[in-house]
Amino acid sequence: MPAQVLELGHNFGDLALLRRALTHSSADAQSSNERLEFLGDRVLGLILAQILYERYPNDPEGLLALKFNALARREACAAAAESAGLSNHLVLAASEAKSGGRHKAAILSGAIEAVIAALYLDGGLETARQFVLRHWQSAFDDLGRDMRDAKTALQEWAQARQQGRGAPVYRVVRRGGPDHAPQFDVEVSIEGLQPAQGRGGSKRDAEQDAARAMLQRIEGAHEQ
Repeated sequence: MPAQVLELGHNFGDLALLRRALTHSSADAQSSNERLEFLGDRVLGLILAQILYERYPNDPEGLLALKFNALARREACAAAAESAGLSNHLVLAASEAKSGGRHKAAILSGAIEAVIAALYLDGGLETARQFVLRHWQSAFDDLGRDMRDAKTALQEWAQARQQGRGAPVYRVVRRGGPDHAPQFDVEVSIEGLQPAQGRGGSKRDAEQDAARAMLQRIEGAHEQ
């Protein structure tokens, strides 16, 4: 396998290790990338946690956890795998490839974690770190725009706190507009924080808007 055609930033001494990292269980259940994926998940977690710790020295643990979850989620890993050019080099069963497996988020995210493990084993932690820095760059750039569902993000933030805060509570404070174009105002509250409000054409949209407002307030408070 011509390793140089992949955006790895490393010349493998053990090409068999790279091939295994790219082999999905549909192609070879005995020599698949699943064990490497297990290791790579932990290596990636360490690298992301260290980068966040260094880049955001004023962020409390809860905000670091929020950002970590955004970077480590399946979609972010799959996007990094596409950036690295892994999709065309995955070893898949013909049926899996035919069904679009080269672009399935679950397969791509598993493959890039396996590749990170292979880079770590073959080149060391710094080699793996440089790979992550390169292919997670857009994900880091998107952190300020909140890549995820705002309600989920706020829920994760609340769960990460150690001061006993409860889960976010949403309530409709006003419903207006005609039946064909309703307008909802929703308030979200978390114990110990001032409530935030949002508006939308559905209850769900208004809840998302309120969660987004609360997250922006939290971010702003810690940037001051």
